[in-house]
Amino acid sequence: MQEVSSELDVDPGTRDRVRGLVVERGPVGASALAEVLDLTPAAVRRHLGALVDAGEIAERAVAVTGPRGRGRPAREYVATRAAQQHLADDSSALASDVLAHLAEVLGPDAVADYAEARATALEEKFRPALESAGDDVAARARVLAGLLGDAGYAASTRELGPMIQLCQGHCPVQRVAAQFPQLCESETRMISRLLGVHVQRLATIPTGGHACTTHVPTIPVGAVRSPQRSAPPSESVEKEVAQ
Repeated sequence: MQEVSSELDVDPGTRDRVRGLVVERGPVGASALAEVLDLTPAAVRRHLGALVDAGEIAERAVAVTGPRGRGRPAREYVATRAAQQHLADDSSALASDVLAHLAEVLGPDAVADYAEARATALEEKFRPALESAGDDVAARARVLAGLLGDAGYAASTRELGPMIQLCQGHCPVQRVAAQFPQLCESETRMISRLLGVHVQRLATIPTGGHACTTHVPTIPVGAVRSPQRSAPPSESVEKEVAQ
């Protein structure tokens, strides 16, 4: 583990890494960050304190279910909107203006069609890797988190008993999605189709959440696959007679 030094404490590169990890993994504690960064918890807390003072992350107490031990109260950190601005963001005033013009000229359904087309393009890009992961929902969710992370969503998964949370610490189109929620709705449907289960969005960054959090039940894949057309009763009878 690296020694703490005054130079380390003000290193902007390390502070950027701390900020990025809070965006990706928050809520997260100093000890967990220290382990990832190979630093002492004290060094990480100095960076966290500076980021809190700058308004880029927020600190909150961890709920304690058992007897409280001695020592420093447990704290967790989550990103604020200010921290999001340090990450790549594909949204812009121009994109919002284009969608607003599209809605004005062609109607609100045109925006929904665009959002669905955008999500479908991502789905087609991601599906081969998801199919290679097999039918295990948790495995598919982990693969999807990695793909979303590569696409700029700072995604991760958390297993909570019989369910999984897919957390996206960054939204590349958050400003546009705040004005056009159809983008979030289409993305949620895409996640559901890729994982093969009915998912539920618990929070989104455009609506004020520190992350886009999706509830993923661990039930067998196939629940939301495209339904196969059932043969008419007469056709089924003819097959049985032929056999």
